[in-house]
Formats: sequence, C-alpha cells, structure tokens
Amino acid sequence: MNNQRLYRQICSEEYIPIFLQPWWLDAVCKEWDAAIVQQGEHVTGIWPYAIEKRLGLPILRNPKLTPYLGPHIIVPDDMKLSKADGIEQEIVGKLLQQMPQAKVWNIALQPGMKQAGVMKRNELEVQVQQTFLLDITREENTILAGMSESIRRNIRTGGKEIVVTNEPDFLPHLYRFQKKALAKKGIRQHFTLQDAQKLMNACLDNFSTALWVAKHKGLVQAAIWNVWDHERSYYFMGAQKEDNKDPRIVTVILLHAIMESKHRGNLTFDFEGSMDEGVEKYFRGFGGTRELYMIIKKNTSMRWNLKEMIRP
Repeated sequence: MNNQRLYRQICSEEYIPIFLQPWWLDAVCKEWDAAIVQQGEHVTGIWPYAIEKRLGLPILRNPKLTPYLGPHIIVPDDMKLSKADGIEQEIVGKLLQQMPQAKVWNIALQPGMKQAGVMKRNELEVQVQQTFLLDITREENTILAGMSESIRRNIRTGGKEIVVTNEPDFLPHLYRFQKKALAKKGIRQHFTLQDAQKLMNACLDNFSTALWVAKHKGLVQAAIWNVWDHERSYYFMGAQKEDNKDPRIVTVILLHAIMESKHRGNLTFDFEGSMDEGVEKYFRGFGGTRELYMIIKKNTSMRWNLKEMIRP
C-alpha cells in the first residue's frame, strides 16, 4: 500500500483536523503525498504535503486556501505530558526525515505544535504567527460575559435588525467583497473563484461548512465562510460589502457562527487570527485566548531569492 492510500485509511479511522483531510487536500492540491510514522502496526504520526514545483524547484508550502498544515501526532490521551512531549519530538523528527528534499520551505503549522527545537535541528527557521481560540464548551451566557462591552453592545442592537442565514450559493459575493478589500490594501487575491468553489463543493460533500450571510433590509452586507471538523470550528474567510459602514454586521454574523459551532458540538472556535493590530484587537474582544503557532521556513535557492525580491 502506498503512503497516500495508507493515509486515506488512517483518516477514516482517527480524528484528523480538517485541513489535513484527504478530501481537503484533493480539492486544493494538484498532487500530494504524506510522511507516515508507525510503531508496529500503530500509526503515531502523519504529515501531508503538497507536491509542487516552481521555477524548476521542488518547494514545500501550504497549498492555497489552507491556513494550517504540518505534522499531526497520534498518542493516547491518557499519556503523561512529560512522556508525550518526548515521544512527539521523536515522531516529528522521524517525519522530517521522510519529507522530500526541497530548498524552499514555508509551512504554517497547526496551533498546538510546539516542537521548535527539532525543526531548528533540521535547519529550518522558526517564526510565529498568532490566532485566538475561544472555548465554546462553556454555557452561552458565560461565553457572552467574556466578550468586550463594545462587542456585546453591537450584538444587542444589531441582532434585532440583521438576519443571518446559511447560503453557500453566495460564495461569489464573499469572493468579490474580499477581492475588493484586499485590492484597497494593494494585495492580490491568491486564489480564483473557481478554486474557492471547488473547495466549497468538497466541504459541502463532507458536511463540514456553512457560508453565513448577513442581510440588512434584505441586502447582503457581509459573509463568513465557516469550516469545521469534529473538535474545532474555524473562521475560515470573511468580508463585507465595500460600502458597509455598520460595525454591527460582522459582529452579529461572527457570534452566529460561534453559537452554531457550540450547538454542533465543537469544542473550540479558531479565529485564524491576524498580526494586524486592528484585527487582533477586534478578535480579542470576543474573549478568546491568544495562541501562537509556528511558521517553518527555509530558502537556500538563489533563483527563489531573486523571485522574492522582484515579486510585486
């Protein structure tokens, strides 16, 4: 059995985060494979990766529309923390030995993966980004009480006027809203509507998504693409209409996504946070806990360095 077939079998038997699911990888990668570590017949670690070549160079990076990737370790839940950490370090090291040779790496790992030492020993640079994780196992009133006064005020007033529904057919609206918002900042949209629609279809086929649309007086003002697995729900993507000036719109729609995630049985809501100061402050207002996650990088290619220098 080749690694990809074995990987698909593993994912049918174990809890695997959504961005590492085979159907997700099928939707966002032209080709992919996986490193797999086993102890006897028991799988202890997996690391899927996109097979990509640019400028004649094999490179390892997150596929488009995939915020987190990297290793996933499978150890018993009741294992002592001190022992689990050592075993995790060993498994990550073995997975790294199986990864393809590449001069260029740029992979954002999942929050919770903290094995920076073994990454550095394998000549990978470690940087960090941040997100905010909200515990949604608590009572609704407790979750609301942990939010800032401005967030709660927007919810109280906006909830009476803003209607939120799940309408995946409005994906083109979200794409246009986001593309215009990025263009204002001088940022190019790095995926097409066709890319997004292919992924949306895969998520719908696997019952792992909602497109929450907020309407005010019958007009679409904002949309949030929410995806989830068995444990975690993610604010995957969101944007509002260019001329929308009502700060309550996105707040109401985000609260709706959070509470629907709670009712679904998810444990955590991941805001997929930002290093942007304004966005960070806004997400922090929902009462989540700041969580750092690693970006592992390497670039020993002169060609890729030149490309990075001249990229607009």
